[in-house]
Amino acid sequence: MASLKDQLSGLVYSTETGKHCPECGEPVAECQCDALAEQHRLNSLDGVVRVRREVAGRKGKGVITISGVPLAEKELKQLAKKLKQRCGTGGSLKDGVIEIQGDQRDLIKALLEAEGFKVKMTGG
Repeated sequence: MASLKDQLSGLVYSTETGKHCPECGEPVAECQCDALAEQHRLNSLDGVVRVRREVAGRKGKGVITISGVPLAEKELKQLAKKLKQRCGTGGSLKDGVIEIQGDQRDLIKALLEAEGFKVKMTGG
């Protein structure tokens, strides 16, 4: 871990360029941190979409999580919206993982395979 002096010595604001990114130190308008993180996430995927049912930490309510989808953030949001509409349930997108309420694994698997993804059912 960096020393306190190193942590506090970064440029935060400049009167010439405005706010600066705390990660790379570039002006916010020129920061590429989000694009690099998205590219790293896409490169780390193996091409298999995993569909899993989870109840842990949700007070017994089951949700389906879909991870490993090799799409950029914008296309991932569109896919999540399409899946929620076809299932007739709610859901969300968090950190590249789509969550769909309820237990409709078979329908989700069929929809994803129709989109051309290789799907693997994992978990219980």
